[in-house]
Amino acid sequence: MHQPKTLKQKIQNRVARTKKTDVFLPRDFADLSGEDQVLRALRSLVHDGALMRLGYGVYARAVRSRISGRLMVSSSNGFHSAALQALNKLGVPWEQSESTKAYNEGRSTQIPVNPTVKVKARFNRRLSDGRAELRVER
Repeated sequence: MHQPKTLKQKIQNRVARTKKTDVFLPRDFADLSGEDQVLRALRSLVHDGALMRLGYGVYARAVRSRISGRLMVSSSNGFHSAALQALNKLGVPWEQSESTKAYNEGRSTQIPVNPTVKVKARFNRRLSDGRAELRVER
């Protein structure tokens, strides 16, 4: 007999099938159930290590590091890439910081270490993976 899938399993399958993004918002799963149930399932997936919470209502696909065994964001460019995807999903207009622009244009040889973006609209959330935090310029 076929057992119906739980909401947690449905969300986990959708996260596994989605290839174009590593960042998820609760509204991505709104068609599956109510908001409270979706948040509860996401919290459970964070507890299991399948997702990481980057900030209020922002979750990212996670993998366990082979070196340290700690959870890290499963994105091509790490946390910085996931943070930019989150800004895009949230509809926040942004551009690269001056230091990043200078490096990319060859005007500087200093590589920006901390992910910094210039936000063109109101944005008050903190995005962090526990070690790195997105710095926001106004």
